Amino acid sequence: MTAVEAETGRLKEEADEPGWEVDPDDEWGVAVITTVGRQLKLRREAAGMRAAEFGRVVGYGEDMVYKIEGGKRIPRQEFLDKADEVLDAGGLIAAAWEDVKKVRYPKKVRALGKLEAKAVEIAVYQSNSINGLLQTPEHARAVIGAAQPPYSPDDVERMVAARIARRTVFERDPAPAISFVLEEGVMRRPIGGTMVWRQQLERLWEVGRLHNVVLQVMPMNCETHSGTDGTIELLKFADGTAVGRADGEFNGRPTSDPKQLRILELQYGTIRAQALSPRESLAFIEQLLGET
Repeated sequence: MTAVEAETGRLKEEADEPGWEVDPDDEWGVAVITTVGRQLKLRREAAGMRAAEFGRVVGYGEDMVYKIEGGKRIPRQEFLDKADEVLDAGGLIAAAWEDVKKVRYPKKVRALGKLEAKAVEIAVYQSNSINGLLQTPEHARAVIGAAQPPYSPDDVERMVAARIARRTVFERDPAPAISFVLEEGVMRRPIGGTMVWRQQLERLWEVGRLHNVVLQVMPMNCETHSGTDGTIELLKFADGTAVGRADGEFNGRPTSDPKQLRILELQYGTIRAQALSPRESLAFIEQLLGET
């Protein structure tokens, strides 16, 4: 097999991977992918290439070319780069990736990701699961895949990819101040199996040791617990504004009202005071790792 044939086979295989379908409810995403697909088709036809011929050259099947041109499939960066080269587009097709990558993930996750990308402080109390920012791909796949009614394989992979993409918040410079409070009961539930769960615990231990992260565990033997109403999220921004949400307050809707934010801050501060200290929490994670 030649290098070209190997690359062609790889691209075909990747093109069929789940998670690259266009969400019909995402109006902006549909518009972007439709526009990119239309431009690809116009340039292909202007070059006098049939879809089958073009597909062979870029390493995709004819049906996949039609899906991308019809706005039904999100093109990968490799496809756009190769198409740009084949159609001699001078970088215009390849540049479309900057727009495509923004709509790669579901719109709800994109909205959350934008907020997290701007926040200078992030505080989360998670009551019934490991927060998405902390999840490994394998654990995220197990959690999302266990939902009822079940998601389609495409949707599962799309949601996993979106969740993992949010982890770039840990790579920001300057780094935001991030605080997590997790439930001991959640940390004792080996979702995904022993190996997946051990990797998840190792991830928690690694993140908990970052200089800008405070990770705490709410022990099961705590006689006073101010977080029984559910998840609390608080994000603060450099301009002094903030947004928060809590399962048990304001119908679970996001709020920027100063009075409501003070309530959430009081609740979260109390939960942190009731939880194990950061040092005790890391020691607890090490203990769980020793038991796994």
